[in-house]
Amino acid sequence: MFNRSSALFVPLTAAIALALASTAGAAEAPKPSAARGPIAQYWMDLATYNLMGMDEMPEMSGMAGSMLGNMMGTRAAQGRDGRHAKGVGNFGMTKYTGMPGRQIDIALYTQNKPAGTTAAQDTPERADLGAAPLHLVTPPREGVSGGSEETTYPDRPRGRILFYWGCSATVKPGQPRVIDMAKFSAQDYAGFMQGRSVTDRGARAEPGYAIWPNDRENSRVARHASVAGEHVVSGDGVPDNLRFTLSRDQDFMPSLKLESGGKLADSIRVRWQSIASARAYLLTAMSASEDKSGAPDLVLWSSSEPPESGMGLINYASNANIDKWLREKVLLAPTQTECEVPAGIFAKAENAMLQGIAYGNEANFSYPPKPANAPPSWSPDWVARVRNKSVAMNMLGENAVSMSDRRRGEDGDRGQREGRGEDKKKGPVDALKGLFGH
Repeated sequence: MFNRSSALFVPLTAAIALALASTAGAAEAPKPSAARGPIAQYWMDLATYNLMGMDEMPEMSGMAGSMLGNMMGTRAAQGRDGRHAKGVGNFGMTKYTGMPGRQIDIALYTQNKPAGTTAAQDTPERADLGAAPLHLVTPPREGVSGGSEETTYPDRPRGRILFYWGCSATVKPGQPRVIDMAKFSAQDYAGFMQGRSVTDRGARAEPGYAIWPNDRENSRVARHASVAGEHVVSGDGVPDNLRFTLSRDQDFMPSLKLESGGKLADSIRVRWQSIASARAYLLTAMSASEDKSGAPDLVLWSSSEPPESGMGLINYASNANIDKWLREKVLLAPTQTECEVPAGIFAKAENAMLQGIAYGNEANFSYPPKPANAPPSWSPDWVARVRNKSVAMNMLGENAVSMSDRRRGEDGDRGQREGRGEDKKKGPVDALKGLFGH
């Protein structure tokens, strides 16, 4: 869908990743507590993805279906031990904006069984998660690869990054910030963007963790699935009282649907329907083109009022961070439902990709419940953390694809269009084939 310009994303975004690694510490995985900590730790991550206007994955066959099938259930999750977990099934899908629909990751660790355990999770009636109860298992781990391999990095690319920010019909004074990728240093990049990021505090396939989904139970979560209600977790080494209740505000979030129209040379208004459980929103957009010399230009934009790219923020965030970034006007208020992209910033590009996130609530539970002024020595039997988010990705402007609208209208007007000899309007499968280059 990006045609020739799509190849320009790879070297430039790789350079950005290197710069980010040079200027910020790596996100830490959740670590089991020390001996005096809680006996059991539990994580549940919920994600709702809308891709190209789709709320769920259409049935696909042939090469496109094979490619999408290979994207699901084939990844291995690497832990701090340097090894990869096997048998993870669809686990990890909450981390990636790759598949439309509802995704869930669950992980459990207990000090009583540090090498791993098996557990069952009773879910609310009619949760429709693909199994009842859910069976959490600890997947085996592959061996560490032998020998020490030298770390390699991509060649320093030619080209520039042009960075714009803020909801505005026109480019604000002092923009864009421009950096020459052939000359930049880590110090240059540190001053180029704020580079906020979030620490991974959720479900991971770490050593000794029992997870769901897994190879034993790997069903796709239904579009109408719900986790609101009481959850009870039991298993070898798990405290008898590990149970908690989720409210509707802590359930799967509705799909975030981004709508935009108009030519890339003009100001583009992005709109979305308000999500009642959203604490805040953030939008980003990106395009690649070439200047007169043939060198690539990568244009980045975010809805943040201060100069924050948002590249590290399309992820779960704690309630405290969300509140802090709302005060700093990095995030959009939960009452906001539109934002303008400045005119002309994507004028040279054939296409621009738009991404947005609605931040949900993070819920933390423990037994006994944590007192208001808990001393450092406070140690509950168990702790649990539940997070949710809703993420959308679509093209920006007149090239935006609303697959759900097209799918509804395809059957009704296909015969009329074919009878008139008109080109058949592309449906969701055709558009996805274009996205994957087939």
